[in-house]
Amino acid sequence: MQREPFKMELNTSPSIDTLKAAIRADLTAAMKARDGTQASLLRVLLAALDNAEAVPVGTGHDRYVLREFGDPAAEVPRQVLSAETLNAMLARERDEREVAAAEFDRLGRPQDAERLRREAAFVARYIPAAS
Repeated sequence: MQREPFKMELNTSPSIDTLKAAIRADLTAAMKARDGTQASLLRVLLAALDNAEAVPVGTGHDRYVLREFGDPAAEVPRQVLSAETLNAMLARERDEREVAAAEFDRLGRPQDAERLRREAAFVARYIPAAS
């Protein structure tokens, strides 16, 4: 049984947790359907979200400090992404694929261009319609 793909409601912005849950559910459905291409793209989107939440390394991390395993002093909370940041990140992922598709067209590689356009359309499903 194939899961209905995630679609954003008109003019709404998901929280990062809601979006990750939807992507993970879509990833599970893609893996069950043995759709490696879609599963790969969903993994890329999850990684991009995780990277966007990562705390930047500042000058305070110049020296290595040996800590015991499980010492919470080394832990820092993830960044909380605003809806605008989240939508911009997804739009950037979509736009990168569209630009690459245009370049593949220019180079005479229509199959690769079409694949990237399908990926861009797939990523666009996670962007609210107002973006």
